[in-house]
Amino acid sequence: MTYQETLHYMYTRLPMFSRIGADAIKTDITNTVLLCERIGNPQLSFPSVHIAGTNGKGSVSHMLAAVFQTAGYKTGLYTSPHLKDFRERIKIDGSMIPEDFVTGFIQNIQPAIEELSPSFFEITVAMAFDFFASQQVDIAIIETGLGGRLDSTNIITPRLSVITNVGWDHMNILGDTLQKIAFEKAGIIKKGVPVVVGQHADETYAVFEKKAAEEQAPLSFADAKRRVTGWTYDKHQLVAEVTKLHTDDKQYFHLDLPGLYQTKNLITVLEALAVLKQQGWLIQDGHIEKALHQVKRLTGLHGRWETIREHPAIIADVAHNADGIREVVAQLEVMTYRNLSVVIGMVKDKEIDKVLELLPKGAHYFFTRAQIERALPELQLAEAGSRHGLKGHYYPDVNTAIRAALAQADKDDTLLVCGSVFIVGEIDPQKFAS
Repeated sequence: MTYQETLHYMYTRLPMFSRIGADAIKTDITNTVLLCERIGNPQLSFPSVHIAGTNGKGSVSHMLAAVFQTAGYKTGLYTSPHLKDFRERIKIDGSMIPEDFVTGFIQNIQPAIEELSPSFFEITVAMAFDFFASQQVDIAIIETGLGGRLDSTNIITPRLSVITNVGWDHMNILGDTLQKIAFEKAGIIKKGVPVVVGQHADETYAVFEKKAAEEQAPLSFADAKRRVTGWTYDKHQLVAEVTKLHTDDKQYFHLDLPGLYQTKNLITVLEALAVLKQQGWLIQDGHIEKALHQVKRLTGLHGRWETIREHPAIIADVAHNADGIREVVAQLEVMTYRNLSVVIGMVKDKEIDKVLELLPKGAHYFFTRAQIERALPELQLAEAGSRHGLKGHYYPDVNTAIRAALAQADKDDTLLVCGSVFIVGEIDPQKFAS
């Protein structure tokens, strides 16, 4: 098979969550275990850091990968979903997995696919582990897909487990209370392996404390160790002042991920690195500062409060649940602009109303949809928006919606694109370059 034929086989033969939703989710990790046994258990060949959480796990994963790369370690990075290219999911030192490795892996494992009928995600996890092992990475940063306890990535025993936060998302799969969702995230905690939780919350603290105690896993909460005590913007960079609590120690970081919400992710990253340094990883403050200044260049991360045009500004953010949108709205409140337009599309299995009720009523709305089965039709989204006082029109795809927004925009306006990873992934930036 050619590479394109291989992708077609994967997309059509393997159940894919991003395309069909919960029906693609397997309720245990058996298939992943069996797949990895067939290829020699590659996940045992490299050390790893395992990252879960409702929001921020992608940013934290890329930040940590950037730091390890800068410190001179050959660094694998597994994340999902991708924005443009399937190979974005599997990288070493910022370079995507080669097309011929993808094709060769699928050809070699095709008998197991026909026998086990694994999901798309299960196959990509096994592929990532096999690639990292074959390339002899020094460390791999592994992001969970969904949840943690039953996630396909949860066959690793990492050097560190990281849980960024717990919020309302995927309740149809993970549970209808924060405690139930936290229980699923806490499933990545392993015997004797330290765990860093990014944000302390009264509703979930006991869940993490209990699981860590059961596994004799040292537990730390990042926001109990450090705090961002000041921040400014400087040329699309976020400059953060971080104070170590109970001391007078301050550090300053220039992040090329300018979203204000990245201050929370920064605190999580710094505590994770503090634990890893205690284990003997040779990471210096200079490595951290240099890496965080160029995360996008080092790792290829996109879609996190990303400016794709100025005058008028077009900003894309993958925020797609209530907690994520709440952070985006907080960001808008500290910005200066003349008028705000919002291009938004969502998928059917999100809590649509909880997201829409958070959005500013005074903006102009351009409702749209991603070109996937899970997408909520744009007319339905517009009708839901109208119930929450959001006024606008609807469009069949994101690029048409952006063009319509630009047609009525002044140079001092801001246009925000959000609501779904898939909406952001379908933006064609070249069409809207200043």
